[in-house]
Amino acid sequence: MFKTISKGVVLFAAVAALAACDNGNSQPQQGKQYEVLPTSLTEYDLAPLTEVFSLNCGHCRTMETFVPQIESLTEQKVQKMHVTFNESAQISAIIFYTAVIQLDGTPDKAFMEELFAAVQMGSEATADERQAAVEKAFESRNLISPYQLDEAQQAELFKYITKAEEITTRGQINSVPAFIVNGKYQVITGGHETVEAMADTINYLLKQPK
Repeated sequence: MFKTISKGVVLFAAVAALAACDNGNSQPQQGKQYEVLPTSLTEYDLAPLTEVFSLNCGHCRTMETFVPQIESLTEQKVQKMHVTFNESAQISAIIFYTAVIQLDGTPDKAFMEELFAAVQMGSEATADERQAAVEKAFESRNLISPYQLDEAQQAELFKYITKAEEITTRGQINSVPAFIVNGKYQVITGGHETVEAMADTINYLLKQPK
């Protein structure tokens, strides 16, 4: 569905078993654990730690389980940015940012899971069933669904989508899930065998000159 889906994410389910394989004393290496973005994204005022994801991505849904641990190990709140690789990703971005503009921030864990579930219902689900699931997730929280936005809300939504498109393009971000650190570095998710190892890389990058 997307250009590249980061490999190795599913290995996080075996974190305990793999922990012994990680050498916490080694310094993360460019090209293996992280890469420098071709263009700095600092002008977009991204959070120090930003997860690039899509509601369409199964690995991104799995990553949700580990975000609290990453936040704890890095002492950073993870901000989310939805990619806009293709039409399906753009539609999902509209759903995500419709929640963001009303909550003034990332939806909580339960809300995110409902959105992932609605978008990833499977090929057997009809378009009406998907829409109903999305509307239920919003309406149960007294929020306006993406299908009922007024012109002012649509204009605000468009700003978020435009920003996401610019960041995706300028940063040449072509894999999800991924983490952007200080608007300059992209963590190579598949270059880590454990959540702890990835957190070590993030902490290393957070300390690099801005």
